[in-house]
Amino acid sequence: MMPKLCFLGLLIKFFLTSGGETQPTHESLKPQKVRFQSRNFHNILRWQPGIMLAGNSSIYFVQYKMYGQPQWKNKQECWGTPALYCDLTNETSDLREPYYGRVKAVLARTNSDWVMTPRFTPWWETQIDPPAVTVTRVNASLLVVLHAPDLPYRGQNGSNESMENYYDLVYRVFKINKSVGKEQKVYEGAQRVVETEVLTPRSSYCVVAEIYRPILDKRSQRSKEKCVQIP
Repeated sequence: MMPKLCFLGLLIKFFLTSGGETQPTHESLKPQKVRFQSRNFHNILRWQPGIMLAGNSSIYFVQYKMYGQPQWKNKQECWGTPALYCDLTNETSDLREPYYGRVKAVLARTNSDWVMTPRFTPWWETQIDPPAVTVTRVNASLLVVLHAPDLPYRGQNGSNESMENYYDLVYRVFKINKSVGKEQKVYEGAQRVVETEVLTPRSSYCVVAEIYRPILDKRSQRSKEKCVQIP
């Protein structure tokens, strides 16, 4: 009978000390898919909860550094955050330099290991929005005015800097004759004001545009259609 009594005593001791709950492990707490997402140089560090911890109230700690720097820096606004993202736009503003970010999770006084991003260089990796498009009918032509996305950084005059300050942008403008369902590229170049050729009376036309960055061989998505009716 002694072995059974010993086993029963150990079992009771386990439940008294643990409360019958499964404690998180370092590995199960580790944040998943830690990576930068960048759009128009808004550089956001994102991650997902650790394995099997999606419903738990973990908090997260974020650090960052430029490639080559020996010391990590704390991001104070994301030090003990319950969110699954951290805005590092201002901390990664030297756009041609590579950066790293890292995240660790804490739950019930248990810390995960740090999880680091791949190397991130904003100038190479940011995605840019399509241009803002304004279309005005001028007699039998269309006047198209394009505006590149603004950046989160301000110049010396206090206005937002333009994407044109960092890339040689090529604008592509497409005209769609809705009456016959025909699309035509009417312009490709660096100008931001474009006038189309003569239009057919009693027709409906739409214009869309995109931005191409030749040095990276990347293009934006197309803008939303801007349409006019030709009387």
